[in-house]
Amino acid sequence: VYAVTISFALFSCTPGIQSYSSKAKDADLKKYKPYAWIRPADTENRVDDSVYAALILKLANEELAKKGFVLNTEDPDALFLFDTRVENRVSYSQTPQVSVGIGFGGPGFYGGVSGPVAGGQIVEEYHQEGMLLIEMVDTETQQSLWRGWAKKEVSAQSDVEADIRTAVKHIFMRLPVKHK
Repeated sequence: VYAVTISFALFSCTPGIQSYSSKAKDADLKKYKPYAWIRPADTENRVDDSVYAALILKLANEELAKKGFVLNTEDPDALFLFDTRVENRVSYSQTPQVSVGIGFGGPGFYGGVSGPVAGGQIVEEYHQEGMLLIEMVDTETQQSLWRGWAKKEVSAQSDVEADIRTAVKHIFMRLPVKHK
């Protein structure tokens, strides 16, 4: 019951942000402590990454330090990279089915007539979804060790900086290592 309450409290404060992670099957993340960042492939043409890159790096470095990682650009064991995206999405839902509509009472016992009312139509809803992905890569093998990502429906009214702060926290909560 206690764990359920904590989970509910975490997600009730941040409506809509969902976070996920995956780890390479045999990866021992405890052996990676010094790290560095690598630049995404197409940063010059990616306005979304360049606008918030400094904030993402600052927040990610803070979270990695809490887990005992040490920033070392000279001789890192692991490399981290991030990517951001905003994509158009379509959601489908079905309107409720209503079985009884028009009715009237008659002079007899349980008299009356009813007819079905339209319902159950499929409705399309268009929206945008923002995503932040952070990946950990082995420097020697160039193999992905771990990925964490968060996504949320966004709009022109979204507080992007607050969403990034929450997303980075949620992503690194899923990184399954803490150095002593």
